[in-house]
Amino acid sequence: MSDRSNLVYRYDGTFPGFLCCVAECFQDKSLPQGIQPLDEPQATLFPVKVIDTDFSLAQRVERSIPKKISPQAYHMVRSAFLSCAEEKELKILRFLLLGYKHGAKVTGLAANEDVHAMNKALLYLQNEAHSHIEFLRFSDLGEFLAAEITPNNNVLPLIAPHFCDRFSGENLMIYDKTHHLGFLYRKSGHREFFQADSIDLPPPDEDEERYRALWKRFHDAIAIDGRKNPKLQKGHMPMRYWPNMTEFQ
Repeated sequence: MSDRSNLVYRYDGTFPGFLCCVAECFQDKSLPQGIQPLDEPQATLFPVKVIDTDFSLAQRVERSIPKKISPQAYHMVRSAFLSCAEEKELKILRFLLLGYKHGAKVTGLAANEDVHAMNKALLYLQNEAHSHIEFLRFSDLGEFLAAEITPNNNVLPLIAPHFCDRFSGENLMIYDKTHHLGFLYRKSGHREFFQADSIDLPPPDEDEERYRALWKRFHDAIAIDGRKNPKLQKGHMPMRYWPNMTEFQ
């Protein structure tokens, strides 16, 4: 396969759509200059090739990853697609091409540039997901618990199962304002992701306002004035999380 063609692939931004780009790369027998979602501005002087999403083709490509490479490689690809890494699609494609060539041992080629790029994106994604599990704050809005997040990576699919298990007896909703993605869980067990440009949450009632005040008071009460270290606090709890955390509002 030649190193680069002069084409830029444009696709619908979904994982099946990306897998169709992988199939197109094999058909063209060359790497594209880039792979861009259709909803992003077209900022390229290279010729553009729009890749239609064929779900049956995407399924064949998807099945080939754990079969021809490894289940671990498949998990890495699915997770990396949620990341905000620059040119993530091209990085994942190069990783897949390496995997189809070397098989399961590709995940251990840490010194390889393409594998390193994948590992770096995955580490950032996993760290941010872990932080949101720690820092996410729900509000009790009567019939359901609600929380809003503003992550850099698309961490909602990773953190949603944790909160379903943690609050299995509650109805809850988490909305990602960055990616306009929401998640609903009902105590009946129903789970659902949804797309929305924005959501309008009802204002907190008196009970919720009291709980918020108590939480802020507890946060202040456990602090030791003589040992306050704002720089260290920001290191462990970056300020970009604060707008969605009750104790800092």
